[in-house]
Amino acid sequence: MKPYKVGYTTGVFDLFHIGHLNILRRAKEQCDYLIVGISTDELVQTYKHKTPVIPFEERMQIVQAIKYVDEVVPQTSMDKMLAWQELHFDAMFHGDDWKNSSMYNTYEQQFAEVGVSLVFLPHTQGTSSTEIAKKLQEK
Repeated sequence: MKPYKVGYTTGVFDLFHIGHLNILRRAKEQCDYLIVGISTDELVQTYKHKTPVIPFEERMQIVQAIKYVDEVVPQTSMDKMLAWQELHFDAMFHGDDWKNSSMYNTYEQQFAEVGVSLVFLPHTQGTSSTEIAKKLQEK
């Protein structure tokens, strides 16, 4: 039996790579139903100040096609508590590269108050969409 019923994770999922697949697989191993929030192009502009290479609708379709994913939803806000109010997950999964950040320490406290676990999963070293984009620009 898996420890969580409904899990939630988010990301841009641009230039889909093994790190993306790993987080989705590891999250699904711990929950019966996995919801993935895909950042809209507009949201990515607000915090990364760039537009994803792969358009939002295509990123949604790519992630939805992965066998570990039960549902995809647009992520239009970085406010994870707002997402919880809409989706009612009992665990949120995130890469451990954000562990002990002030933002996620706050979320950990807020989630604890409503009985939600914040689960940090191992970050896949050596690959990221940013690194892939850099390699493509070098060619």
